[in-house]
Amino acid sequence: MCTLSVSKLPDWVPEDALRYLEHTESGQSIRQLARRAGCHPSTVLRQVRRIENRRDDPLVDGALSELARWNVKTGAGSNGGAARAVELETHSAEVLTRLGQPGAVLAVAEGMENAVVLREGDPVEAKLPVPRALAGAMALLGWISCTRPGRLSRYQITQNGRNALTRIVAQNENKARTRAEHAEGRKARSGPAPTPGLRRQRYSGAETPLDMLARLMDKNGDPFLPPDLVLTGKRLREDYEVAQVGQHLAQGAAYFGADDCSTGDNRGWSSQSAREAQNRAMGALTALGPGLSDIALRCCCYLEGLEAAERQLGWSARSGKIVLRIALQQLQSYYQAQDGETGGGHRRIG
Repeated sequence: MCTLSVSKLPDWVPEDALRYLEHTESGQSIRQLARRAGCHPSTVLRQVRRIENRRDDPLVDGALSELARWNVKTGAGSNGGAARAVELETHSAEVLTRLGQPGAVLAVAEGMENAVVLREGDPVEAKLPVPRALAGAMALLGWISCTRPGRLSRYQITQNGRNALTRIVAQNENKARTRAEHAEGRKARSGPAPTPGLRRQRYSGAETPLDMLARLMDKNGDPFLPPDLVLTGKRLREDYEVAQVGQHLAQGAAYFGADDCSTGDNRGWSSQSAREAQNRAMGALTALGPGLSDIALRCCCYLEGLEAAERQLGWSARSGKIVLRIALQQLQSYYQAQDGETGGGHRRIG
């Protein structure tokens, strides 16, 4: 039996996986682990059994096997754990973003060193290779789950993965924004006084959240929301408004039809375009899934401010704009796929 130094393991390893490795690799008993954790032995036993049952997943099994050899490969006093944590935070955001697109899967073949993220119909150059170690860490964390096991296993993003993507991207953007603000502060202190004529005016209260974000610049000097993403959000709002008008007309028809309409058929009050707009809006929000659909509905359709949306959803400050941009990116991919199926672009109503 090898000796496992659990203290050398990366800090991203889940608690139940740590106890499983301490039990199976270090030889510590269930009671010892429970006494040290301050919980009942049955709790640790359930955690160990849950991880053991997950070893049928090839990615989870590979990740656990790699962690069991971690001390042998890194050696005492090395910073391998920190390097793996940095790799996970750096590369998983791109993989999870691609997996969040409609129809995207992560495919893992037996004997292959790398996995690949792909979508049906995409060209070969659009496929994203993923190191098997990174895919195993994501599977162990529950960010992806195997939906079709076999010689070519397929994985999809989970709700935990979507939540992790929101957190990682928000943290990265906040760090970049903080660095940019510090750099601008140092430049303002060392440079000449700003010219009054060049000061940017504050946006008015009539602006929508999309208009406000379109005025912001990222760390590279590019618009935080490109024009195509702004149009994507306005397309969702257009369908929402048309559907709302159709519902109001149907309610008015139901009110007057009780006394004034002899046929009792009020479906004519709701036009075909309103019903189609409602189906398009519902289909787009359903494709985004929980979290992304919430922020898109509040900011694009309800025109709710970002700070108010963050409070209502219980998110950290300045994370709403990051999640909204991710939602618009996935919404754009959804609309492009829908336009490709229908053979035409979006027709504006009116």
